Amino acid sequence: MSDYEFTISLRIRHPGIEPSEITRALGIEPQHTWKFGDCRIGSAGESLEGTYRESYWMGRLMDEPQSSSDLVSVEGVLLQTLTQLTRAQDFLSHLSDSGGVAELHISMFARRNFRLELSSRALNSLGRLRMGVSLEVNLHPAPRTSVSTQS
Repeated sequence: MSDYEFTISLRIRHPGIEPSEITRALGIEPQHTWKFGDCRIGSAGESLEGTYRESYWMGRLMDEPQSSSDLVSVEGVLLQTLTQLTRAQDFLSHLSDSGGVAELHISMFARRNFRLELSSRALNSLGRLRMGVSLEVNLHPAPRTSVSTQS
């Protein structure tokens, strides 16, 4: 059994960029977007009060959660993703210069304690791309055990 499962997504916030511009620049289809000034909409599609204060774009970089193994790890997928994003380095630099923030959001679901190492290569690539990383670590619920009662 693996120590953890994980997913990685790319999240971008910006004072006013058109989300379709992000999609074109990255070549990644988003799961969630909104534009600065648009009317707010709830998760069930209902209208909410007010308008969005910034543009937002989120794209999943993995189809489904992956279990860590000798062949698949957060570190490996992170390096692969950063290599792919280097083609968008000019766009990401412009995004940062104009007040935007790009981050790789890593959601991890742990069964037990584990160690995560980010290499200097990965950290250097993040810096060159002007990207941050957010880690969200969640505990898997403990497996249910059946309890029998005897009278």
